[in-house]
Amino acid sequence: MVRLDKKRPAIIISTEALNRYALDVCVVPVTGVEHRKFSLRVPISAGEAGLRSNSWAKCDQVTTIEKSLLLYPAIGSLSPATLRKVEESIKLALELIDDNPA
Repeated sequence: MVRLDKKRPAIIISTEALNRYALDVCVVPVTGVEHRKFSLRVPISAGEAGLRSNSWAKCDQVTTIEKSLLLYPAIGSLSPATLRKVEESIKLALELIDDNPA
């Protein structure tokens, strides 16, 4: 959980090495509001990662926050399959995928 616009779940995406020493972390906010027109919002089923209701990772809103905004303890972890979907959506949002490989 993090304190952003309000208290909400978030996925920490920065590496453990950075998280250990840096004063901030990179996160993807999670929402309980579905936006069907946003293909970069990855669905997360209720029960996964400790979430109480169906939620969506807002991969179009990657942000960096100070560690002081993190609320402990962590509520859970994503499944490997969901984490892969989040990673791919972040790459699309940031145009890190080469559509024209050499």
